[in-house]
Amino acid sequence: MLDADFTIHLNQSFSFSIKQATSLSGGDINAVFLLTTDQGNFVIKINDALRFPEMFSLEKLGLESLAQSKSFIIPEVLDVGTFKTKSYLLLEHIESGKPSVDFDEIFAQNLAKMHQTTSAFGFQKDNYIGSLPQYNTEEASAADFYIKQRLMPQFKMAADRGFVFEDVDLLYKSIPDLIPNEPAALIHGDLWGGNFMVNSDGNPVLIDPATCYAPREMDLAMMRLFGGFNENIFDKYHEVFPLCEGWKARIKLWQLYYILVHVNLFGGHYYNTANSILKTYI
Repeated sequence: MLDADFTIHLNQSFSFSIKQATSLSGGDINAVFLLTTDQGNFVIKINDALRFPEMFSLEKLGLESLAQSKSFIIPEVLDVGTFKTKSYLLLEHIESGKPSVDFDEIFAQNLAKMHQTTSAFGFQKDNYIGSLPQYNTEEASAADFYIKQRLMPQFKMAADRGFVFEDVDLLYKSIPDLIPNEPAALIHGDLWGGNFMVNSDGNPVLIDPATCYAPREMDLAMMRLFGGFNENIFDKYHEVFPLCEGWKARIKLWQLYYILVHVNLFGGHYYNTANSILKTYI
């Protein structure tokens, strides 16, 4: 439930009256509520302002960058704020529905359009991947970005947590010969099955991004990691925006970043999976 003082603060700040606050699923990192008000429905995400500084202002930046690509439907950010020790993100509420008959084709076309939005490798600011810091310093190439801004920080974090990996330097040396030096693409950055929804018109909506300009194959590899996407989406995507030769052999290389994130969040069997991937590419 929402704190009574927090509810009063929201009512006063936005000139609505909250009738009900219903907890929503998917709030592993944040507390997420559907707010039913006399002005309509909204979604609010709440977290500890001190533990995760700027988390929601950075999410706002990511959502707005995705929206500017004019590809997927993105929930509008209505406000970012802080009340006492809590930070919050107030979002447009999008009614959910069932996928349209051409959902896969629409998803693929939107993803290709988003990935055709380009800039330098990196992003305006560092942000978050889940509850972990994600680094976005500008780099000159896909290899430099993936090594320095993605793998190195996660391997260091893992070592600090007691998870030791051998021959990491050999992996770094091999990467420039393994991945294509395509232009950076605007990617969602954390595109697993829980970070998209279907609106009432049957169209795809992206939520909870870890946005950056990065190798586009990262999104596609993450989509394959935990399932939730029809194979038809990948086929349609390849028709619209063909991948470079050898893309299948690189899937696990891109997934290594996301597995390392899970090592640092959860440990356990993810460490063995990361080790196995590492040995594949050295």
